[in-house]
Amino acid sequence: MSLPHALLTSLLEQPCAGMDLARRFERSIGFFWPATHQQIYKELGKLEAAGWVSSAAEEGARGRKRRYDVLPAGKLELQRWVAESDDPPPLRDALMVRLRAEAALGSGAGVENDLRHRLARHRAQLALYEAIEQRDFSGRELSAAEQLQHLILQSGLATEREQIHFCEKALVLLAALQPAGV
Repeated sequence: MSLPHALLTSLLEQPCAGMDLARRFERSIGFFWPATHQQIYKELGKLEAAGWVSSAAEEGARGRKRRYDVLPAGKLELQRWVAESDDPPPLRDALMVRLRAEAALGSGAGVENDLRHRLARHRAQLALYEAIEQRDFSGRELSAAEQLQHLILQSGLATEREQIHFCEKALVLLAALQPAGV
């Protein structure tokens, strides 16, 4: 996936100014494809140069606030990209290697601190996702597009729950590796 396609998607959902896009992005697509405001602005310039988006000064806005809209060529590019397929990226996580090393060492080398840190982060992210689900997807009939967005959120919920379970179980198993009296 590429940032240009993520931005085209977000602008197709709601044309807006760059700052508004950056704020919306970090509260939606940014959960699974993060980008800094600087990266977003740089990419908007490239999208405009490619003829995929247009920008115009927003009426009533002071300064350099510009509204970005997806052009037909941008929509065609997004359609082309959506039709592609690719393999999921391989897992590359240093924690997994550190856990293997911990098992090989058979002692308390200190990976527990990283696990506790990750556990806290996953719990916080799960709480955020649950709040978003409650706010945006409960108590009303959802359109097909909203159901698809909810499905994406449910994937995030499941991932965070699994990561919490993994960290908790790893901490229990690491405690069993500790020599008696330590």
